[in-house]
Amino acid sequence: MTDQGSTPSADSENPGVESFQAAETGFEPAARAIDLYKQYGEGETVVIALDHINVSFAKNKFTAIMGPSGSGKSTLMHCMAGLDSATSGSALIGDTDLSTLRDKEMTALRRDRLGFIFQSFNLVPTLTAAENITLPSDIAGSKVDQAWFDEITTRLGLSDRLTHRPAELSGGQQQRVACARALVSRPDIIFGDEPTGNLDSNSASEVLDILRTAVDKDDQTVVIVTHDARAASYADRVVFLADGQLVNELIDPSMDEILAFMAGVER
Repeated sequence: MTDQGSTPSADSENPGVESFQAAETGFEPAARAIDLYKQYGEGETVVIALDHINVSFAKNKFTAIMGPSGSGKSTLMHCMAGLDSATSGSALIGDTDLSTLRDKEMTALRRDRLGFIFQSFNLVPTLTAAENITLPSDIAGSKVDQAWFDEITTRLGLSDRLTHRPAELSGGQQQRVACARALVSRPDIIFGDEPTGNLDSNSASEVLDILRTAVDKDDQTVVIVTHDARAASYADRVVFLADGQLVNELIDPSMDEILAFMAGVER
């Protein structure tokens, strides 16, 4: 493991799970979780999804979040992206603490500073590909940079599909439309929740190449949740969750390294 100076220590309340504070040193954080805690239910039915997590996500880097089913990985991303609220602790985008925002301010932050790519594409079926790509900007009443729109859609191979509706596109093309929608406003961070989960291997590779290029060429910041070691191997860094806690991280990992660690976590 490459831990950039972080040293796990035994957690007395959770034997067998290490307490781990993951932070990339030498990089400006695009987002941070500070003592982030999330529970669902009360009393005997309480479920702790996030157990006082501390983690930072470096600007202009590609981070993957992994862990077994029920480990809290999607909950972490949803809290970081303002799609869910934490029970306690803080989720910050840049210097903005999401817990201090009113509903309208949160909506504006998600619209103006964040991009989203979901497993289910989340395209509006009655709109064309072009209209789906510009929808967040259109709702906000902001002007789309036409030169950037043209560059993104050309790069993603969508130039001859812009007048097509989602039903007229393959799954891979629909996800490329979703990628273009996330990229076109140049957000601070692009969050992806299993962005390749519904795709065949060729389409998944296309989407991962798009995200990798967004980081390497456009200085974007990408954070994805994935269960796929191949997808995670595209990342600069992989952080692992188990039982609502961070348990490890790998820097520039190979697929074999990721698979080996996940095999140990899931035993």
